[in-house]
This record gives sequence, structure tokens and C-alpha cells, in this order.
Amino acid sequence: MNTLNQSYCHRGGEPSLLGATIPEHFATIAERLPDREAVVSLPQQRRLTYAQLAQAVDQLALGLLGSGFGKGSRIAIWSTNNIEWLLLQMATARIGAILVNINPAYRLRELKYALQRSQVECLFTIPTFRKSDYVAMLLELLPELRQDSHPLNNSELPDLQRVVIYDPAQPSRTQRPTPGFTSWQALLAAGKHVEPAELVAVTATLDRDDPINIQYTSGTTGFPKAVLLTHHNILNNAWFSARAMHFNEQDRLCVPVPFYHCFGMVLANLLCLSVGACLVIPCEHFDAHAVLQGVEAEQCSAIHGVPTMFIAELEDPDFDRFDLGSLRTGIMAGAPCPAPLMKRVMQRMHCREILIGYGQTEASPLTHLTTREDDLRRRTETVGTNLPHQEVKVVSTENGRTLPVGEIGEVCFRGHHIMRGYYGDAQATAKAVDAAGWLHSGDLGSMDADGYLQITGRLKEMIIRGGENIYPREIEELIYAHPKVAEVAVFGVPDEFYGEEIAAWVQLHTDQTMQMAELRDYLREGLAHFKVPKYLRFVEEFPMTVTGKLQKFRMREQMMEMLKSEL
Repeated sequence: MNTLNQSYCHRGGEPSLLGATIPEHFATIAERLPDREAVVSLPQQRRLTYAQLAQAVDQLALGLLGSGFGKGSRIAIWSTNNIEWLLLQMATARIGAILVNINPAYRLRELKYALQRSQVECLFTIPTFRKSDYVAMLLELLPELRQDSHPLNNSELPDLQRVVIYDPAQPSRTQRPTPGFTSWQALLAAGKHVEPAELVAVTATLDRDDPINIQYTSGTTGFPKAVLLTHHNILNNAWFSARAMHFNEQDRLCVPVPFYHCFGMVLANLLCLSVGACLVIPCEHFDAHAVLQGVEAEQCSAIHGVPTMFIAELEDPDFDRFDLGSLRTGIMAGAPCPAPLMKRVMQRMHCREILIGYGQTEASPLTHLTTREDDLRRRTETVGTNLPHQEVKVVSTENGRTLPVGEIGEVCFRGHHIMRGYYGDAQATAKAVDAAGWLHSGDLGSMDADGYLQITGRLKEMIIRGGENIYPREIEELIYAHPKVAEVAVFGVPDEFYGEEIAAWVQLHTDQTMQMAELRDYLREGLAHFKVPKYLRFVEEFPMTVTGKLQKFRMREQMMEMLKSEL
């Protein structure tokens, strides 16, 4: 800790950073623990040891090479949680391809944007999940899939060459819905013509600073930004997080958080594989009952989740029937954790060592974590201290100077965990990371004399609903595109369950009328379900400044009063 009474903290010390690439580090774990279980997927009723996982990863990596993909190729996955997702994560890392994570809740408009922004060359997908028909959406987006043609040659997605489809229930027997799709087994078959020595040679060319992953996050332009992360970024973030949890090969982590998010991909998948622990997939998509069943059946020692997930688990009607005595730790992140919830998780779920995490995708994602030694006040009122080998400071929003301890300002990060940048957007990257290498979080907070950080608010308008980052501009642009709409304002309001809910005030053109149901149907067609505002209100005017700017804070205040009066 510094001696200048400044809000600055650097954590160095032992151990040093890992210098390996992801496949190099994974190889040492698989060689040391070949017979330990690496992953268990309860929905798929499948289990893989580390030796079996390494073999399956190499088989898929050979298939990718045999299909013409290699170092730097952008390969996307649009799927719920399953073993194939994990295999693709590790196989792309094995050959130096860039895995592009796509939210399975995305609708057609959002999918198209993500594929275009990342210049995706190959897309892996599942046929359907619940009400999402991925095949139907892809056939609408890519009519070329109706023909047996590779590459696809779509004018709006010129980089996309191939779409691979698999059914998590039986990936080796998935039937192609139309000739243009590639099956999982056909992709693997392409690897039979590649010598294993070629795969070894490709891996040997990789560098720890090579980009390996693109994650989408909300940004100031309205649409999500493509965050480019490296081997070094996410491997060290996962490994140091595992060390903070005192995790090793004896541990089993129940993972209800989605793999497409940094929480799942880095702090669950890679965290387990970095130390030889077992990853337990209890469900394709969050289901509180299935999570509790998974913890009991697999004797999990840890569980991750956002606060809303823990609330849902605690309030499951059958909660008391489950034996959760094997639990001891996990990470709760994505939204503030109230003290009463923390106490319930520690006592009723036996997670006495549960840790609170904070960070953002651009920081790989974790920057701060509490420890099992911290008292309840620090576990609930702060997000802990920064991880080893990271820097953090709190600066004035007026002049950028580092503030004295205890004062509120913008939280900034610097270190090995900071993203390479926003893919294809140098201007946005320059706005987020300054000339000295500091990532400006957009969050407001204060630091105490021991380096503990407290988050107090946000500079930016981003809404955090149940751990999902939502930027109002994207929703506003879609609503504004409706021909009946003259003006719109989207903002967040407090919610006990989700942390925040989305509200939208809409002003119609003077000669237009619209039913609320019409607007909701329109939004459901164009947005992932979690982005559809819970509260919609038609208004004739908005609170404004004298210069004509919308005052969202006034709308928020009025909306909160309205909701309070309805209780």
C-alpha cells in the first residue's frame, strides 16, 4: 500500500504471472492429472477425465485445421452451456484461433451485428433451445445455407465461410437441417487428413500475447463492443482467481452462469482447468432446482452466480430437501450483494468462504475480490482489493488526478489483464484506455487506506440487470426506428431481485396511436429477452434541461415514485 494517502493500490508479490499460453498450461495439467474428472455435464449425461478432454480438444483442433481455419481465424459459438462449448474454447486456443462468444439470447439483428463486427469466419450453433429457433434465424440471415456451398458467399457477411451445427444431446449424430450446414462429425472428419505433428507445430508458434477471445460488452455507441482478449489476459485472471478461492484438483465447481459471459468462460471453465478442478454443468441455461440437484449429486465444493441466482436457489420450494454440506466457496459477482443475502448464502448454503468479485469484460474480467478472511462488513460493503500484479486508482472526474483515500471518483485499472482493445474500433479503444495504459471503468467508487474498493455508482448510463450489462442506447435506437415513435428515453430503476430493471418512456408522433402490446411485441422481435423493458410508459413530454437535453435522472425519480405508489 502507498504511503501518500492516495487512492492507488498495486499488488505485486508471489507467485509471479504465468508466462504460458492456454494450451501450454492445460497440457501440464492434463499430463499431471490424466484420470481426474475434468468436466461433468448433467443434462448431457457425459463425463470426461482430463486425458479424455485433452484428446477431444485435439480431435476438434485437427478438424478446424483440416477445414482451413488456423491462427487468427475468428470462430464464433452461439449456444447454451454444454461440453462442446468447452471443447471449442480449448480447441481454438490450441490453434491460435479467436473464439467469438455470442449470447444465445441474441435475436437476428443482434446476431448479424456480432458476426459482422468480428468478421466471423465460422459459426458453431445448436438447432434450438426453448423458444429460440437458431436454424430458422440462420436460414433467414443466410439463404445460402439452403444450398450445399462452401464458402457461403453471403454479401452482407463476406467473411463467413461455414456454419457448424450440433445437438448437445447427440453431437456425433446431428443431422444437417439443410445442405449448407456442416455437421459436427463432418468437421471432425476433416481432421483425419491432418498429421498430429502439424497441430503440435501450430501450437508451438503461439505467443502469450496473441489475441484468443472476443467478448461482447455494452458500450457508448449503443451496440455492444467486441473486447479482444489474449492468452495472458484470461489465463492469469482465471489462475489467480482460483488461488484466491484456495482451489485445487480436489474441488468441484457447479457452474450455472453462462459460458458466453466472462464469468462463465474465464472464472469457471478456465479457472477449473487451470488448476485441475472439475467443472460441473448442472443445466444448459440457469435453473435453480437443477443447480441444487447438481450440487448435491456431484458433491460440489463451490458454486458461482450473480445475486439473483443465489436468491432463486434459496427460494426454491424444495431447498430444504437438498444436502449442500459439500459447499464451502464460490464467487458472487455481477451486481451488489446485500448483507442479508450474503448471510443466507454463508449459513443456509454452507458457503462460508463465498467471495465477492468485481470487474469488467475489458479487464479479463476480474479486478477485485474479497478474501475468506475478510469480515462481513468488507464482504458486503466493498468488492475487496485488486488481484495480484494489478494496479487500481480512483481519479477526479474533473481533472483526472488521483484522489486522496476516501474520496469518490472514477475507478481505473492498469496491468496484464487489460484488453488488447475493441476489435476493429481504434477510436473507441483510445477513449477507454488512456495514453498511460489506464482503463477507465466508468464506475464511481472510493478506496480506503488498505486498498479496499467500494463502488458507489456509475458515470455511464449502463444498466446492470441480474448481472447482464445493458446499454440504453441500443434499446433506444430500436424503439426510435419504429415509424410511430417521435422520441424515447431508456433508463434503469432499482429492483430488489435483479438489482435494476429497465424502464422506457416513449413519445409518439402527434398523429399516431399505439397499444402497449404492439410495442412489446416489436421489442421482443428485435431484442434479447433480458433487454426488453419491464416498464413502458407513453408520455407527451420529457423532463428537459434549458438546453433541451433529456433529464433521465428526473425520469428515474418520477418512475420510482410511480412504482412506490402502486405498491
